[in-house]
Amino acid sequence: MCNRLARAASEGRQFAQIFIRTVAATIAVLTLGSISALAQPAHEVGGEASLKLPDLSQVLFLGIDGHRLLMIGILFCIFGLGFGLIIYTRLRKMAVHRSMLEISELIYETCKTYLITQGKFLLVLWLFIAVVIVLYFGVLSPVPDKPIAITLPIILLFSLVGIAGSYGVAWFGIRVNTFANSRTAFAGLAGKPYPIYNIPLQAGMSIGMMLISVELLLMLIILLFIPADYAGPCFIGFAIGESLGAAALRIAGGIFTKIADIGSDLMKIVFKIKEDDARNPGVIADCTGDNAGDSVGPSADGFETYGVTGVALITFILLGVKEPTVQVQLLVWIFVMRIAMLVSSAVAYFINGAIAKARFGTAEKMNFETPLTWLVWLTSLISVAVTFVISAIIVPNLGGDTTQWWKLASIISCGTLAGAIIPELVKVFTSTESRHVREVVTSANEGGASLGILSGFVAGNFSAYYLGLSMVALMSTGYYFSTLGLDNLMIAAPVFAFGLVAFGFLGMGPVTIAVDSYGPVTDNAQSVYELSLIEQVPNIKQELKRDYNIDVNFERAKDLLEENDGAGNTFKATAKPVLIGTAVVGATTMIFSIIMALTNGLTENVNNLSLLHAPFMLGLITGGAMIYWFTGASTQAVTTGAYRAVEFIKANIKLEGVVKASVADSKKVVEICTKYAQKGMFNIFLAVFFATLAFAFVEPFFFIGYLISIAVFGLYQAIFMANAGGAWDNAKKIVEVELKQKGTPLHDATVVVVTVVDPFKDTSSVALNPVIKFTTLFGLLAVELAVKLTAEAGSTLGHVLAFGFFLVSFIFVYRSFYGMRIVKAA
Repeated sequence: MCNRLARAASEGRQFAQIFIRTVAATIAVLTLGSISALAQPAHEVGGEASLKLPDLSQVLFLGIDGHRLLMIGILFCIFGLGFGLIIYTRLRKMAVHRSMLEISELIYETCKTYLITQGKFLLVLWLFIAVVIVLYFGVLSPVPDKPIAITLPIILLFSLVGIAGSYGVAWFGIRVNTFANSRTAFAGLAGKPYPIYNIPLQAGMSIGMMLISVELLLMLIILLFIPADYAGPCFIGFAIGESLGAAALRIAGGIFTKIADIGSDLMKIVFKIKEDDARNPGVIADCTGDNAGDSVGPSADGFETYGVTGVALITFILLGVKEPTVQVQLLVWIFVMRIAMLVSSAVAYFINGAIAKARFGTAEKMNFETPLTWLVWLTSLISVAVTFVISAIIVPNLGGDTTQWWKLASIISCGTLAGAIIPELVKVFTSTESRHVREVVTSANEGGASLGILSGFVAGNFSAYYLGLSMVALMSTGYYFSTLGLDNLMIAAPVFAFGLVAFGFLGMGPVTIAVDSYGPVTDNAQSVYELSLIEQVPNIKQELKRDYNIDVNFERAKDLLEENDGAGNTFKATAKPVLIGTAVVGATTMIFSIIMALTNGLTENVNNLSLLHAPFMLGLITGGAMIYWFTGASTQAVTTGAYRAVEFIKANIKLEGVVKASVADSKKVVEICTKYAQKGMFNIFLAVFFATLAFAFVEPFFFIGYLISIAVFGLYQAIFMANAGGAWDNAKKIVEVELKQKGTPLHDATVVVVTVVDPFKDTSSVALNPVIKFTTLFGLLAVELAVKLTAEAGSTLGHVLAFGFFLVSFIFVYRSFYGMRIVKAA
């Protein structure tokens, strides 16, 4: 641990030296070059410091003022927290054999070490954000008429609260999942499918309800208890903090899990051993990675996505709606809707649970995907119904228009239906029943890994087409409803509609997180079963019968756990496009907030938002470059880390005379994964951080084009990579479970395919979501910082800083490959 911290400190010192030298070298530079030559001086704008919440108590809803109504909402958040804790307690008390419990606790201990290390690393990254916050809110744009000594600490505090929220729910998710993995493995011994479906889902709902409840509670605290003059900056600080936390945990977790996964999987081919062989020291790291990448990452990502979308809508309402009464109505309506959808998710879970238990409770065989699909659709339909009812009650008359309630409800419903439609489309390309997935198997059978890889590419590309058009259709529907009078209440009503579509995506947030969290539990359950060596415990059959009344069939148990893992793979895949879609649609609303500030409410410089304005066009092109660099940098970190993990495992694996790998060797693999995850994350974060500053200083409308570009490029890159990876993953599952061809050349081919493309689905694709949101949110401060400095000190200083920041960013872009290359020991 100390060595890793020393290395991190060393990296920080190196960065400081590089930065100082770079800034010194650019003092004499008077222009950024050909791009900057096109830039024009920007006008000063008002930013988040000028945002002020209206008085919520000035409007009555059902005879209760808005402030008191939302105070009641806090009780529902507490209900959601209680729901999550009750399931947590229930899982902890479930029966589990000591051999399995020992493994799950070892996995938790390694996860805990990883999280503690990541927490310290997060604080180092936060310092970079804190410097910009201090410069912006403390020097250039203080909150009007408020003492800096009070405002600045509050904003910094809420940025830390945002990080703590992402970090805290990630920790809770790991603890719940490491309870559930051993309980699921143990439940499989009874030979019934229902319990091994029900336990991972319970764990997922516990995480989902806890996550959404904490997020909503924190936002209500800012809305209700922070003075109106401070609330706007606090929301921005909170959102940037949680976005930083999610980006770091998602990116580092994605790198970690695929290093471990590849290192573990390749041993199956090299040494011809079974999957999750207890003698393989990479398996524990793989289990830790399942949680770091598929539990920590999605939990932090979901927490941040929910919050950032809310902040985007709040910011839009304060900037785009002029009438204070309408502002209050919309703010209260949005938060009441969020509370109602939290309840809807819980109701759908209980109804679906009763139906699933009645149908599958005693069944000998079940399709694990069926009840999960029911849950998603049931939640979506209940949420749509609740949306219309709540809208009719809360905003029956909006700004004098008695028809807007059903139009707003219709817009939200476009997003809520997307939460069910998109998973159905994803399953077309990733389910074990999918023709695309079976095409991968057929291709691999005839042409080995190479044709299998090509078939996966086909699935990913086709999925981007269908999912992209589905999002366009749903957003177009939302746009249509926004043209029916909403523009009388606000500026740029279609942009608000896009934000509401993103809001609807997250309406069923607890269930989206639940089905996503289902995957890491089922994956770990398989590993826990194998690592426990329960089949080798003396007199185990008699013990299980005596203590648990189980007549065990080990082969049946393994088959069920593997089959359930296929369902977990599918539903992990379904959640990814929902989150990335939300990021892109939500970013649209946040980008509009920047546009509003730069154009003084769309009254100045609107012609700069055009392809005829060269900087805007160049920004559009630049964003794509960053997306493709990020994809390569994150994959390179996996490649180098996996090389080191494989190198260590091959040198230390013992297959003779031992039944399991030593704990010390397993922890060493975890250490290797953590080292390269942090090293890769450090380069990526600083490259993104300084690129955001650089492009904001180039020219404001260049930066707008840049933000739009990374959102669009990122959307399609993420969908393609996530679904191609999902298809490849479940193709291997078909070979293992349905065809029962483990150890054959076909199986070897699918293992190679999966190790090649694992970074697609669990590293690069999923991390694009927080990267887009972090860049957009941090861009709010960066562009206004640039405009302020340019207005006060002239464009020359702005161009010098742009050039300096770009050089620093490029240094870390360079290091993300050349500093991460595989160098063989002499």
